[in-house]
Amino acid sequence: MFVESIELLNYRNYHQLHIDFHQGTNVFYGDNAQGKTNILESVYVCSTTKSHRGSKDRELIQFGEEESHIKMVVKKDGIPCRIDMHLKKNKAKGVAVNGIPIKKASELFGIVNVIFFSPEDLNLIKSGPAERRRFLDLELCQINRLYVHSLLQYNKVVAQRNRLLKELEFSPSLGETLSVWDQQLVRYGKELIRYRFEFLEELNPVIRTIHFHLSGKKEELSVLYEPNVTAEEFEETLNRSRPQELRQKMTLTGPHRDDLNFMVNGTDIRKYGSQGQQRTAALSLKLAEIELVKKIIRDEPVLLLDDVLSELDGKRQEHLLSEISNIQTLITCTGLDEFVESRFRMDRVFRVEEGTVECED
Repeated sequence: MFVESIELLNYRNYHQLHIDFHQGTNVFYGDNAQGKTNILESVYVCSTTKSHRGSKDRELIQFGEEESHIKMVVKKDGIPCRIDMHLKKNKAKGVAVNGIPIKKASELFGIVNVIFFSPEDLNLIKSGPAERRRFLDLELCQINRLYVHSLLQYNKVVAQRNRLLKELEFSPSLGETLSVWDQQLVRYGKELIRYRFEFLEELNPVIRTIHFHLSGKKEELSVLYEPNVTAEEFEETLNRSRPQELRQKMTLTGPHRDDLNFMVNGTDIRKYGSQGQQRTAALSLKLAEIELVKKIIRDEPVLLLDDVLSELDGKRQEHLLSEISNIQTLITCTGLDEFVESRFRMDRVFRVEEGTVECED
């Protein structure tokens, strides 16, 4: 599987752009704030319907324009597949696959699997729980369509339930409807908890091996799932926390408050790890993500590396570049020195400057 081409119209700082990608390594270089990340982001958006930055649709549309278009051609098992995405400022996006509109964004998942790796990901270990939950959600949404459905429904229930908790102060009679939302919260919440446990069970053997080698065979890494509440105790805990939720006017129980813990040789590196340990663990997590996606989809994912190499030392650069040599990769950087010095293969090189992209090979 690989991305053959992408075409942008009024996307970010690109009025009109067409790029033909190589099946191997595609390097986009140039100064900062020229539009390199926007290219990677457009591939991610067209694959998942969401920006890795968390940007809203209207923020993706070029300033002064009302709508934007992305057209991406993917080849899977030698068969081309075209994804068209129509972004609008004040309306829901439109998506079509091979010219046929799809009704739900979840129908797009699985057509192309992409893994985004940015400098922010290297800080995942020391970031807050929300970032680690976001990692879980982004990864699981790409490999499990049932998870997508459960997550969307769960988030809707949390939003509706929070709204109701705020309204109860002015309309106490609405309290009778709270139990209906409680049932939905428990139903979809239990599904999320189960899928997250299963994902961690598959991830750990892979990440343990990768991190052991990356740390010079000195460290063993385990990723632990820390659910806010277990599936078995969800309903009881929710009932017990109702008085507090009524006071605070928000849902305090459920997987929207989960976290991940990273243990190296039995030590919690979120609290006690050095920056080097935390970054090595984050790199191990991304490399494990690649291997896990390969195993699950039985195909190669597309890797998007956004200025990550400059954040890694020589040893970690070498390890990362050796791991990605056989999959399609889109890399952004400010210069080509690090590739030349490491004799890394560059199949296609693009220079990006002020919203223009020039292929140099």
